[in-house]
Amino acid sequence: MSALEFQVVAEDGAARLGRLQTSRGAIDTPAFMPVGTAATVKAMTPDAVATTGAQVILANTYHLMLRPGAERVAKLGGLHTFMNWPGPILTDSGGFQVMSLAQLRKITESGVVFQSHVDGSRHELTPERSMEIQHLLGADITMAFDECTPFPADKDEVARSMHLSMRWAERSKSAYRERPGHGLFGIVQGGVHTDLRTESAAALTGLGFDGYAVGGLAVGEGQEAMFRVLDRTVPLLPGPRPRYLMGVGKPDDLLGAVARGIDMFDCVLPTRSGRTSQAFTRGGAINLRNARHAGDPRPLDAECACPACTGYGRAYLHHLVRTGEILASILLTWHNLHYYQDLMRDMRGAIAEGTFAAFADGFATRQADGDIEIN
Repeated sequence: MSALEFQVVAEDGAARLGRLQTSRGAIDTPAFMPVGTAATVKAMTPDAVATTGAQVILANTYHLMLRPGAERVAKLGGLHTFMNWPGPILTDSGGFQVMSLAQLRKITESGVVFQSHVDGSRHELTPERSMEIQHLLGADITMAFDECTPFPADKDEVARSMHLSMRWAERSKSAYRERPGHGLFGIVQGGVHTDLRTESAAALTGLGFDGYAVGGLAVGEGQEAMFRVLDRTVPLLPGPRPRYLMGVGKPDDLLGAVARGIDMFDCVLPTRSGRTSQAFTRGGAINLRNARHAGDPRPLDAECACPACTGYGRAYLHHLVRTGEILASILLTWHNLHYYQDLMRDMRGAIAEGTFAAFADGFATRQADGDIEIN
C-alpha cells in the first residue's frame, strides 16, 4: 500500500458507494465520522462508538496542541494508543478553531498567531506546524491548513481568504510526510461564490491530493445555498478520490450531499444533541424534555438496535433528562450516533441496489409525517 486507496464500488446517479482503505482498516462510504474533539467522543467509550458502526472518527488539531500537546501524545504512543481507538482517525488542521475560538488572532502569509482560549498562552499555527502536529498525533487522514472564511463576508474578502488557503495548501502538501496507508486532503474554499469555488478546486486538483474536502459551509448560508455550491463544486473534483463535506450536518443534509456525490461527513450535531435532550429517529427528531414523554413506554425508535431503544422507554429517558442524570447524555448520544450510522448504512444499501432516489423520497416522507420537535 502506498497512500490511501479508494475504490468506487457502485454509483446511482451522482451518489457513490465506495471503500477507502487505510493502514488501520477500511472505511465504507458514504461514511459519517463521530467527532472526538479532545481525543474522546463525548459521553462515549471507544468500544461504544465502535458498536454504533462507526469505522473512523475525527479529532482536533487545535484542541490537542493546547491540551495535552502533540509532543506528549507522540511520546505516549500516538493518538490511537492514547485514546484507545484502533481504527482510522482523521484530524482537522486547526484552521476553523483558530478562527472561531482563539483570541487576538493575527493572520499573516506565514500563518496565524493567536492566544489560547484556555489560558491565554501565545501560539503560532502555520501550514508546516499543522502538518507536524498531525504527524505527531499519528493521523491516518491529515487535513491541509486553511482559513475558514467567515459568513457573511463580501466577495473580495472571500477571494483573499481562498487564495491564502490555496497558498497554504501548497505549503501543507510540501510539508506533509507520506506514509503507507495515510493521506492528505485538500480543502476547497470560496464561500457561496461558485466561481471562487471553481478556482479553488482547480488549484487543489493541480497540486494533487489523496482526497478533497469542501470546507466553509454549514456556517449560516442555509441548505439551499450549500447544495448550490455542491452542485457546482463536486463535479470538478477527481472521481477516483474521496470527497468530504466538512461539518455537516442534519440527516437531510447528509442525504442531499450524498445525492450530489459526497462520500464523507463529520458533525457535532448527534453528540451535542444527545447532551441537550434531543434524539433523532426515523419518524423525526424529538425533545425528551417535553412533558408528553413522561408516561410514554415506547422506545425512541422501534427500528433501532441501540441500548437506549432496546432497553428503555421514552418515559425513563425523560425522567433521566429531567433529573439531570449523566446516563441521559450517554444513552441519547449512543442512540444518535447509532441512528446516524444506520442512516449511512441504509444509504449505502440503496446505492448498491440502485434505489437511492426512492430511499431519499421515503426518508423525507417519514420525517414529514413523524414526531418532529426540533429544527
